[in-house]
Formats: sequence, structure tokens, C-alpha cells
Amino acid sequence: MGGYILRRAVQALVVLLVMSFIIYSLIGLMPGDPIDVMLSTMPNITPEQVAQMRHVYGLDQPLLLRYWHWLGAALRGDFGFSRLHAEPVLVVLGPALAQTCRLMLASFTLSVVLSLSLGVVAALRPGSWRDALIGFFAFAGISVPVFWLALVLILVFAVWLHWLPASGIATVGAGGFGDQLRHLVLPVVTLALAITGQFIRFVRASMIETLRMDHIRTARAKGAGERRVVLVHAFRNALIPVVTVMALSFGGLFSGALITETMFAQPGMGKMIYDAILGNDYNLALTGLLFATLVTLLSNLVADLAYAWLDPRIALR
Repeated sequence: MGGYILRRAVQALVVLLVMSFIIYSLIGLMPGDPIDVMLSTMPNITPEQVAQMRHVYGLDQPLLLRYWHWLGAALRGDFGFSRLHAEPVLVVLGPALAQTCRLMLASFTLSVVLSLSLGVVAALRPGSWRDALIGFFAFAGISVPVFWLALVLILVFAVWLHWLPASGIATVGAGGFGDQLRHLVLPVVTLALAITGQFIRFVRASMIETLRMDHIRTARAKGAGERRVVLVHAFRNALIPVVTVMALSFGGLFSGALITETMFAQPGMGKMIYDAILGNDYNLALTGLLFATLVTLLSNLVADLAYAWLDPRIALR
């Protein structure tokens, strides 16, 4: 197991290196650069001053040389300064990363609990009214646009009922733990419902297929109770294909919650990366996207380790 994790860590480093070059190249090839953005507010600057500024920021050098300098600094822990925030990139990333982790972990946990419970219930009685009702809920979650769901939740719970705040991360002058939890409820529910539908469909299909296998019939023939058959013999095996979908979705939540963060004014990674790209903030956009890549790689590693835990027959080499 230790050797496998070490090999995966080396592979992750190689992937991050390749991705850093690809992302750096794509951002560098975008029309305009930070100097062009600065010039829009400095109409009286001379061409000599422009050339000097490009030299100071290294923008007069070839792309490969600029990337090499950036990589050397990044390996020393220096990811540069954010042009939009006028602070070191890691300082800017800290609050956004913490907020996204809170939103992501809470949403993912709620989604997993709902999907596993409802998926198993639907699989136990295929074609029943419960299966139809859960199926309707799942398809609605898949089909409903996230921004529309967010607007409906804000309208009902914030505008009509006044139970929950509509946006932000804390109330001005309050900001306690309970207040922060209240601000998280609507974005967490929105993001969780957006991914729960597809999870339910995968759990249901996997459970139905597992319940038809020979070892399930054997367990029932030996007199095992239905609860034990479902929870011990079927559920664990049914999770193996589901883990892959959940792991990939977890990585996507890290930078893919842009709509939710925008609708509820949550200063997370998705919104930050989007603003950095639009503002030609190379260092911030590059580092944020690399963090998203790292989370996806770690999610895949966790999924592989979960396979071995769920099914001892799977050997990790």
C-alpha cells in the first residue's frame, strides 16, 4: 500500500507539472496582459515607460523563459503577487480556500447522505410508488438549473419566510459561529441538490444489480435477515462503482461552484478563479487552477483506496 501511494504521489507531481505548463501557456496566450490593463487607466504614459514596465514584470521575455522563472519561484513557495488584490497569491487564496472547503464539504456530505439513503430505498422496491417519487426527485435535481434553484430558495426562505439570510458569509456586527452556519444553509442545500440527483440514479442502479447477484441469493437462502442482506452483503459491493462518480464530483466542486458562489455572494475559489481570469491576474488564476487540479488528483487517490477497503479482492499495485 505504501509503495502504491508513493507512486501515485509521483504521478500527481508529474501531472501538476504538466498542467502548470499548459495553464501558464494558455493564460499567457490570452489577448492582453496585466500591463495592457494598467495602461487603460494611465493615458499619459510614454512608450519608454511601457517598455520599462514590461521589463520589470518580465513580460518582454519568451513564454518558456517566463514559465521557467515562475516554476523556480513556485518550488521555493513563492507564487507571486496578485495584481487584482495587491497581495501575495497565497494570502489571497487562504480565505477563498477556507470558504470553498466549508461549502464543498458540507454540500458533499449532505448529498452523500441523501443519495445513499434514497438510492437504497428506491432499489429495494423497483417500480413502486416510492421508487417513482424518488426518481422524480432525482430527475428534477438533474434537470433544474442551479441558478433557478438558488433564486427559488432565496425567494422562499429569505424573502417570504425571513428564516435565512440571502447572501454573504456573516452578518455585519455579528459573525458568530451560529450566524455563519445560517449563511451557509442556502448555498449548501443548493449545491447539494444539484449533485444529489445523479448520485441517486447511480446508487439505485448499482444496488439493483448487486441485489440480483448469486451471493445475495445465497445469503438469503442461508436465512440471513433482509436488513443484513442489504446493509452488509449488498450495500458495500454496490458502493464500488458509485465511489468513482462521487470522487470525480468532489473534485469538480472545488472550482465548479461558480454559479452558487455568485448567487449567494460567497467569496470562494470558483468566483476567485473566474475574476482572476477576466482580470488577467496570471499568478492568481494559475495557482487557483493548480489547487483545483490537486484536489481532483487527491479525490481520485481516495477513490482508489476506498476500492481496496470496500472489496479486499482489489489489489493496489
